[in-house]
Amino acid sequence: MLTDLLLAILHHLFVFLLAGVLAGEFVLVRTGLSGRDLKVLAHIDRMYGMTALAIIVVGVCRVVFGLKGWEYYLASGAFWAKMAAFAAVGILSVKPTMRILKWVRAGEGYTVPDAEIAATRRFLKLEVAVFALIPIFAAMMARGVS
Repeated sequence: MLTDLLLAILHHLFVFLLAGVLAGEFVLVRTGLSGRDLKVLAHIDRMYGMTALAIIVVGVCRVVFGLKGWEYYLASGAFWAKMAAFAAVGILSVKPTMRILKWVRAGEGYTVPDAEIAATRRFLKLEVAVFALIPIFAAMMARGVS
């Protein structure tokens, strides 16, 4: 029971951290992005990837070692909807990450063009919208709603 509790706590903390990191990216991707803010954004984007990986590892551990057992999760439509939403957020994050890497490689004095900022913000808005589905599906799953 203690293992299940610890895994649940870690899982929730990492999900909230991911939400904060995503919010940080959304705040930093704005007109005039350059210099130090660009470096901070790149660091935050790395944290995004590491946090997402931690969520996956702890989530798999919850499925395998949790009290409900893997059968519960595999039979739950809400679980699969949550996984699909998480995967969609991950896929949507690829384009912003590729752009951030390109911007950082452009060098110290580079200022990101407004059109690229606007395009990246569209992806981030979509990420936030899909991310909002994850706790909805999690609540459904915890209550046995398929």
